[in-house]
Amino acid sequence: MLKKAFGVDCLSDRQIFRWHEAFAEGREDVNDENRAGRPSTSSSDDNVKRVRDLLNAGRRLSVRFFRNESLGMRKVCAKLVPKG
Repeated sequence: MLKKAFGVDCLSDRQIFRWHEAFAEGREDVNDENRAGRPSTSSSDDNVKRVRDLLNAGRRLSVRFFRNESLGMRKVCAKLVPKG
């Protein structure tokens, strides 16, 4: 019924079962829980300021220009991420 109602935006059966199990065990919040792993470091205040300054200098700059700048980033799937 969910797939008929929501089409391609519907969760898979397995994901629905996982959510059902989590709520049956007492979970009350739908937001993501904290998890271990490396925190995001690419959007530091310094990086944001540097990119904003470059964009203000020339609005028609390309991704190639940003890659060649000393931002320490490279393009991965339409996103600029820190080299490393």
